[in-house]
Amino acid sequence: MKNCTTLLITISVIITIVSCNETKKEVKESPTEEQPPNIVFIISDDQAWTDYGFMDHEAIETPNLDKLANESHTFTHGYVPTSLCAPSLASIITGVFPRDHMVLGNDRVLPGDDKGGKPAWLSTWRADNYSTVIEDFKELNTLPKLLKEKGYLSFQTGKWWLGNYENGGFDDGMTHGNPERGGRHGDYGLEIGRKGMDTLNNYIDLALEKKKPFFMWYAPFLPHSPHNPPDSLLQKYLPKAPTEFVAKYWAMCEWFDQTCGELTDYIEEKGQTENTLFVYVCDNGWVQNENNSRYNPISKRAPYDYGMRTPIMFKWKGKIEPMLDDRTLVSSLDMLPTVLDLVGIERPKELDGINVLNKTELENREAIFGEIYAHDFNTVDESLFYQIVITEPHKLIVPNEVNKPNEKIQLFDIYKDPFEQEDLADENPEIVMKLKAQIEESWNE
Repeated sequence: MKNCTTLLITISVIITIVSCNETKKEVKESPTEEQPPNIVFIISDDQAWTDYGFMDHEAIETPNLDKLANESHTFTHGYVPTSLCAPSLASIITGVFPRDHMVLGNDRVLPGDDKGGKPAWLSTWRADNYSTVIEDFKELNTLPKLLKEKGYLSFQTGKWWLGNYENGGFDDGMTHGNPERGGRHGDYGLEIGRKGMDTLNNYIDLALEKKKPFFMWYAPFLPHSPHNPPDSLLQKYLPKAPTEFVAKYWAMCEWFDQTCGELTDYIEEKGQTENTLFVYVCDNGWVQNENNSRYNPISKRAPYDYGMRTPIMFKWKGKIEPMLDDRTLVSSLDMLPTVLDLVGIERPKELDGINVLNKTELENREAIFGEIYAHDFNTVDESLFYQIVITEPHKLIVPNEVNKPNEKIQLFDIYKDPFEQEDLADENPEIVMKLKAQIEESWNE
């Protein structure tokens, strides 16, 4: 009897162990919450909206960005709210206008500052003036900060004007921002792309090793000057361009495209393409002068489309349907709210953009807006140059009466006249008044 009892106990223990193992197996194999997508922002630096293969440029070849455009929901009538890099990038990362994040220009100049005949960025007090801007910026919501809610790791590379990468909420990055070591607008970060992609690739590997979704800020110093492309690309464009200056710029555009291909190829090699959301934009435009290395004043820092317009793309394979939209108006301010909706994070109330993949929000939008300030800025009132409103089909440019007293209001039909050659303001006073009222309403909000 004792042996039978022992046998029964043994059998019971075995059944219990097997049952526990099966339960553990079921728990292990049960579906877990789907990991949110990796997010990669690709940000061109100083490139006109026309200067891509998919935008039908006569000479510039951009096969990798053409492929990205074909695989994305691509808006060809995208705009940045301001046509200078520091404020434009700050708006991309915060989703608010420059007047809200207060990075109005590239350098801050206070009353009484003596530059000694030097540009602000070469003056010793530049870092001191900018420090208060950075301290205020650190209190704002940024995309890296918001993504922490979903467990994202974030990494900064390339252009970054606001000191150390940590000031934007990034976990890690390439920009130290120390003015004593040459920190101003990217320092070590500006090497990405121009000197290879290893640092970026290593961080992707780290995030995958930790099994964490990642946010990658890829804002290389390309095709930005200095225009010193690889010789093979320069030789390719010299016979096609009107001058060597133009050939160098065109070659820089293709060099940037090559680095974008290296980035997307690496993510494909890691098996992450279907789990990665790519977002593309350019910080501001550029028109290359034919006879020197400078830009044409109708582009960078200007209120015209050559300065403000950019393709904006959203690609998430299998989740976002590819299409080329050559009509809808969108803004770089829309990038942040669109991304937050896609990954399921509640939007902060202060955002100035919308989810451009939401048809209802697009249909309810009447206009997008822009504002341009002095390169060396102080306050909004002292530094404002232009206010812009863009609708379908009109764009109104309102120069500041104090800072631009000799300029007149301009009105263009940007669909019939995409290069803004015919000013329609004098013959359409009603439209001008209506659009000015929209600007005032936007600023009052």
